[in-house]
Amino acid sequence: MSTRQLPRWSQLRESIRFRPLTLDPVARRLERALTVTDLREVARRTSPRSVFDYTDGAAGTESTLHRARDTFASLELRPSVLRDVSELDTSTTVLGGPAALPLVFGPTGFTRLMHHEGELAVARVAERQGVPYCLATLGTTSIERVADAVPSGRRWFQLYVWRDRSRAEELMRRAEASGYEALVLTVDVPVVGARHRDVRNGFTIPPTLTGRTMLNAARHPGWWVNLLTTEPLTFASLSSWDTDAQAIDELLDPSMTIDDLEWIRAHWHGPLVVKGIQTVEDARRVVAAGADAIVVSSHGGRQLDQAPVPLRLLPDVRDALGGGTEVLLDTGVMSGTDVVAALALGADAVLVGRAYLYGLMAGGQRGVERMMTILTAETRRTMALLGVRTVAELGPQHVRLAPER
Repeated sequence: MSTRQLPRWSQLRESIRFRPLTLDPVARRLERALTVTDLREVARRTSPRSVFDYTDGAAGTESTLHRARDTFASLELRPSVLRDVSELDTSTTVLGGPAALPLVFGPTGFTRLMHHEGELAVARVAERQGVPYCLATLGTTSIERVADAVPSGRRWFQLYVWRDRSRAEELMRRAEASGYEALVLTVDVPVVGARHRDVRNGFTIPPTLTGRTMLNAARHPGWWVNLLTTEPLTFASLSSWDTDAQAIDELLDPSMTIDDLEWIRAHWHGPLVVKGIQTVEDARRVVAAGADAIVVSSHGGRQLDQAPVPLRLLPDVRDALGGGTEVLLDTGVMSGTDVVAALALGADAVLVGRAYLYGLMAGGQRGVERMMTILTAETRRTMALLGVRTVAELGPQHVRLAPER
């Protein structure tokens, strides 16, 4: 019969490792975030409800966003084993330029509302990580200031077309003069979608100080200190215009048609990307009218409730356009596995918006860096497990979409 004895410390110390004590609360919570979903939860806890809901929410019942995420979650990956994946290369070419990952930081409005470091933090991470960054028309940092902050970064500019066309022409001139390489024309916002969370929260820019808002704000004093002690929130590229959040819907031009792409082409001399494509026919039409690339997108589910799921539409769009037009995708991308799946089904790259905003809300620029670390590691791991060494090797044989319910 064996006897029991307490182990000596010398026997245990090699197998027990204590995590170093981190005093910085931001670093501590980012270290514990292993997925973008974890970053989303940190963002939810650390931000006022109206700010989180603006970022997290979608139009109507939010079914468009939920179905997009469910589609990614339900797909089946098909690995090819006994392949040499000792060396992986995630780099690719997007719009004729290099990208270290098949990823673009897509345009998001009001970014300094989520965290006072705002667009500059996101653009700096994109520059450092070697992926393009797209500044939104409704950004809270100006065209020129972003260009000054990331002179070697790949910068794109997203455009909404206003009823007063001279304003769009001015924005295109400024973007071109500041070295933005591509124009991303958003075409799925003739009017703003019905975003019920924002209405219920009384969301405006600046935030509406209702009793409910103030009560919730008391739980997030750090966010308010940063908001009130940094420069005021404005639509920075539109600062010379008489524009506020309530007027945006009235400024958007619902009369724009496919013929207006010729007008855009007359004022923009670089690559033109049309974002918001949701049918194969529209993909053909905008390419025939002069688009260099398209984004198959439902605007993150923020416009039309019950819209098509971009990932399901993607293979048909790719088949229709062939290999001569770059096809990008957004909506529902929350992991590196999602990135890989989109590429396998025909995308040249994907755009992320909420993913980096969750990181920004969780920890400013460091949070965006954490998001990028997570997506990069997940992309590389998924490629290796699929038996794929390069982005170009990915194909439809690696993914099977579940039937739509």
